[in-house]
Amino acid sequence: MNKLLYRLLSRHINAGQLAGFVLANLCGMTIVLAAIQFATDIIPMFTGSDSFMKPGQMVMAKHVSTVRTLTGKAPTFTTEEIDNVRQQSFVSDVGTFTPSLFSVVATLGSQRLGVQFSTDMFFEAVPDAFIDVDLSHWKWEEGDEEVPIILPRNYLNLYNFGFASSQGLPALSEGLVSMVKIHFILRGTAERRELSGRVVAFSKKLNTILVPQHFMDVMNATLSPDRQPEPSRLIVTVSNPADEQLSDYLEKNGYETEADDAEAAKTAHFLRIIISIVLVIGLIISVLAFYVLLLSIFLLLQKNTQKIDNLLLIGYSPTAVARPYHLLTISLNTLVLVFSIILVLILRNYYLPLFGQLYPSFSADSMTPTLLTGLALYALISLLNFLAIRQKVTQVWHIHEH
Repeated sequence: MNKLLYRLLSRHINAGQLAGFVLANLCGMTIVLAAIQFATDIIPMFTGSDSFMKPGQMVMAKHVSTVRTLTGKAPTFTTEEIDNVRQQSFVSDVGTFTPSLFSVVATLGSQRLGVQFSTDMFFEAVPDAFIDVDLSHWKWEEGDEEVPIILPRNYLNLYNFGFASSQGLPALSEGLVSMVKIHFILRGTAERRELSGRVVAFSKKLNTILVPQHFMDVMNATLSPDRQPEPSRLIVTVSNPADEQLSDYLEKNGYETEADDAEAAKTAHFLRIIISIVLVIGLIISVLAFYVLLLSIFLLLQKNTQKIDNLLLIGYSPTAVARPYHLLTISLNTLVLVFSIILVLILRNYYLPLFGQLYPSFSADSMTPTLLTGLALYALISLLNFLAIRQKVTQVWHIHEH
């Protein structure tokens, strides 16, 4: 009985229409998946996936002029100025850099090993909500003898390619630095404290040394209780880094952002716009292809209305009559999904080496978001096809009953 149904389907199917559906849906699905995978791979190059800063964030500071230097006026932000920044329509959130009110001496290495470095340095902190690293390693509680640290990557580069090469010292990798404990001596106006630290991440965005906010608050209050920290920089989350209102506001108030942050944020924003446009085009093509398939199936059903009536009369149920059409659509959708993923893999193998040449530390992300999107589209289109075919066959069945 089933052979009769499949024979009926194969005789009257329009191969040209189905081929058009396959090509159109393959094109649309490939564009959607390729755009998602491209975004997954390329956005970290501009937003700094190895940095603690999240996309859309930038650092804001006051311009240091000659007049400000001569008058001795510190380029810090008042509470009113911070509130004013927070109230701007293009600003989503504002955090402050809390400076250390104590001196810091860091020692790396050991005299027993014959290699020891000591230097004066400083600490800063930002709220944990602005930290984009694994927070399980970014914790400090009172009584802990080790504090986690985020170092600027260019500090390590200066040592490896400047100091170390000129002094005949070995270069240090990020992994090695992360394994080494650093001894700190903290001196404030009231106390002196010694503890160790460990680097948990590297940032290429900021020339600062970050410690947890809770650690900074406790140390400032303990070591220099007679002083209050005044933030000289703000970390600002903006909805659109390319907004003209943002540029006008910065110029009007004499504020500036770090150039790399602003340009990277703008580039990432424009990339998201372009990728969104490509995604919309791909989805439109997929929707049109879906209608092409439905049109083909409906025309096939309409052409075979009389034969479907006969099948229903001899005892076939609407579900049995619709089954070959369901299998056809599922087979075509599966074919489209498989070939779309293959095309995305081919395209990805082409552009990944180019990314590696432009960005030496680039590491490819997984294809999980792309695969999940492909499966979601596959399930959605298959479900819609199933419901449409079932409704059409049921409609014929109701006409037959009346």
